Amino acid sequence: MDNPGYEDDLVLWAENQAQALRRAASTASNLSIDWLNVAEEIEALARAERSALASNVTTIIEHLLKLEASPANDPRIGWRETILRARSTIEAILDASPGLRPSLYTVVHAAHPRARKLAQGVLALYGETPTIEIDDITYTADEVLRNWWPPSR
Repeated sequence: MDNPGYEDDLVLWAENQAQALRRAASTASNLSIDWLNVAEEIEALARAERSALASNVTTIIEHLLKLEASPANDPRIGWRETILRARSTIEAILDASPGLRPSLYTVVHAAHPRARKLAQGVLALYGETPTIEIDDITYTADEVLRNWWPPSR
């Protein structure tokens, strides 16, 4: 299979399309490029980056909520570690895709309901009753992304 199609082998197809794009760029010819699927894959990459950003923001909010609302002492270091890792991942995502930066406030706002549900569910799994009402807690984008921690209980 010298020239696999999009449905046959995505990786080989993508590599072939990349070569075709380079050839087209050097010869001003674009006849062999699978334009519709190239466009779909490029859009999928953008969706994947947005999804990774949202997932890490949700993780940070979930763990900030647990730090603020959980009566437990032991898992706090692990929650902080998870937050630090997710913040680092977000930094890398934004460095690689700075065009996502303007959407941060929207992403943080949209992540709160999912993060609250996760935090409440995890605390319930461990039989913990939150010390404050989780549904009343909201974090700003700055609190989520910078080196900020909720007040100590």
